[in-house]
Amino acid sequence: MRRSKIAITLNQETLTQVDRLVSEHRFPSRSQAIQEAVDDKLIRLSRSRLAQECAKLDPDYEGALAEEGMGGELAEWPEY
Repeated sequence: MRRSKIAITLNQETLTQVDRLVSEHRFPSRSQAIQEAVDDKLIRLSRSRLAQECAKLDPDYEGALAEEGMGGELAEWPEY
């Protein structure tokens, strides 16, 4: 994947924590630590949005829709 170089500003406490993780060999570099942190945050935000959208659904309607057309076929399904 193509990478782009950017400049960021971090407070000293955050930078100290990132540097500690690098010195403990938990990340190979500051850049990698920050990349993973941003990736994790983006994933959490997308999951949060999915949860918000799912909360808008009507459970009764969705259940009925899922069961639609399954009435007679359920007896034919194997027992698990």
